[in-house]
Amino acid sequence: MDHDDSVKTSPTVLMWPPSKSTRVMLVERMTNNLTTPSIFSRKFGLLTPQQAHQDAIRIEDLAFSSANKHFHNQPDGDDGTSAVQIYAKESSKLMLQVIKRQGPKEAECGDRTLFDLSGGRRAFIDEAEARELLKPLTDHHPNNSSYTKIRFTNRSFGSEAAKFAVSVLSSIKDQLTEVDLSDFVAGRPEAEALQVMNMFSSALEGSKLRFLDLSDNALGEKGIRAFASLIKSQRHLEELYLMNDGISEDAARAVRELLPSTRKIKVLHFHNNMTGDQGAIAIAEIVKQCPSLEDFRCSSTRIGSEGGVAIAQALASCIHLKKLDLRDNMFGVEGGVALSKTLSVLNELTEIYMSYLNLEDEGTEALSEALTKSAPSLQVLELAGNDITVKSTGKLAACITSKQSLSKLNLSENELRDEGSILIAKALEEGHDQLAEVDMSTNMIRRAGARALAQTVLKKHTFKLLNINGNFISEEGVDEVNEMFKDSPDKLGLLDDNDPDGEDFEDEEEEEEGEEDSELEAKFGGMKIKQEEEYEDDALVAM
Repeated sequence: MDHDDSVKTSPTVLMWPPSKSTRVMLVERMTNNLTTPSIFSRKFGLLTPQQAHQDAIRIEDLAFSSANKHFHNQPDGDDGTSAVQIYAKESSKLMLQVIKRQGPKEAECGDRTLFDLSGGRRAFIDEAEARELLKPLTDHHPNNSSYTKIRFTNRSFGSEAAKFAVSVLSSIKDQLTEVDLSDFVAGRPEAEALQVMNMFSSALEGSKLRFLDLSDNALGEKGIRAFASLIKSQRHLEELYLMNDGISEDAARAVRELLPSTRKIKVLHFHNNMTGDQGAIAIAEIVKQCPSLEDFRCSSTRIGSEGGVAIAQALASCIHLKKLDLRDNMFGVEGGVALSKTLSVLNELTEIYMSYLNLEDEGTEALSEALTKSAPSLQVLELAGNDITVKSTGKLAACITSKQSLSKLNLSENELRDEGSILIAKALEEGHDQLAEVDMSTNMIRRAGARALAQTVLKKHTFKLLNINGNFISEEGVDEVNEMFKDSPDKLGLLDDNDPDGEDFEDEEEEEEGEEDSELEAKFGGMKIKQEEEYEDDALVAM
């Protein structure tokens, strides 16, 4: 018997090549990153929109070529996942190179207190070049006493170049207030890199710094301890950056051990490390001792529920916190609930980034209730990729309603569907005069939800971009939304990655879709979103 007709095989989903719209979207995002103020723009300056767009096109093309070549060298059957990873990695690497190529903004503005080596291409420097580059810092130069800030990032110091550099730094360390040694031993063997770190640390020991950046040096515990003498002597730090430094559990404990005083720290960044739960507990102990903290970033650090709870509890002592970035960790529901208890006392928050924390509905509801009663001046709220469904959208919508200063809302990569999307649209209807960006992409939204969101944001004079791509909007729905934005097409993101059928609605006719759209809008048309007073009433009933 021939069984071929009865055997069903699952179609292979190919990740490569990306669609034309995906490539265009990447160019747009890179352009935006290159023209948006950040820690990098502080160091290297911003590009003009024209420069940024040209560079973004070039970067995307180079990254695509590298990834495409890799894909075609793979055996048959490869789904393209590794090519996508190379595409992303190459784009990031090339974008960083472009940023570092720019002259620093401060120097362009005539900041005569900044000595900066970061311009130009990343390069190894030898002793002779070090002597030439560092001439302005030597005793014989008439302006050497004016420098209070040094930036050595993007230049890789070997041991011989470091010997001269530290002799110069030792003579001016008492006048320094800001030191940037990020990415200053790139490509060096570990032994030599650690030796250079030790030398710089000893030379700068005893300086009274307010700003210290040791990012992008793959420090690990060995590197942190190589900087021990410098770190232990710092009692006036206001900003400390340890990003992309291989901060493991042991390295985090070393930081906690070596920092002599944290009471003045306002900015503390640990982004992109392998910290884990136990490392997070060590960081939490540091955070507890930072009463002046205003900006805390601990994103992409492999922290789970246990570490998340520790971080959340520690942040309760940071009542002046304005910016909180915990993205891309695995806090889970337990971590989300712990965060909700802390957020209730953080009334000065203006930016919250909690995407990809695995919060689910329970964690989202807890956070929403807490935020409804705190952070009245919140401007940015990001909760993308948290498995949020319509179940928790009521409380989330009430939270959004209360945040009248909101300028950016990102709820992408959840499961809000039409029901949840209409609730969010209604939450944004009244006020919200500063709203500029809403991202509801990849949320299983159909025509009714898309229409509701479009109608709401088009009423905002400050609005700049609505992203509803990657949803289940019908072709007619796409046409309708495009028509709504015909007078301001730049305010609507691309819509060509939508699946008009949708995985749950493949057999529905357009007539049925239209009927359901009307029913949904009628259902939510008169619904009142709960306000703070109603939550208080609910709490009283539960007591």
